[in-house]
Amino acid sequence: QLQLVEFGGGLVQPGGSLRLSCAASRFTLDYFAIGWFRQAPGKEREGASCISSSGGITNYSDSVKGRFTISRDNAKNMVYLQMNNLKPEDTAVYYCAADISVGCDLDENEYDYWGQGTQVTVSS
Repeated sequence: QLQLVEFGGGLVQPGGSLRLSCAASRFTLDYFAIGWFRQAPGKEREGASCISSSGGITNYSDSVKGRFTISRDNAKNMVYLQMNNLKPEDTAVYYCAADISVGCDLDENEYDYWGQGTQVTVSS
């Protein structure tokens, strides 16, 4: 079945940037919408961004809109999340997930395949 691995997390100062990557194996991502979700300590997991299978549709939560950019390279079977102007409240474990769908949404119940997550810590 489809396997997803996230990488690129780490410790960054407020105002800094990170780019997360989501690598897929065993199946092509061509037919999957991909979402980035995050879970902060003591909080429920929330959707941050998603991108449709073609890349033509993207969605962002209000908390990341204007700071995060999602993109994909189907030839490389990769999806990226560029995160700029990071804030301490962005600290969380970030997960990528796949949903065999044409569009995309930020409802985690729509997603069937999940990676293990990568930690992002924003702190001075």
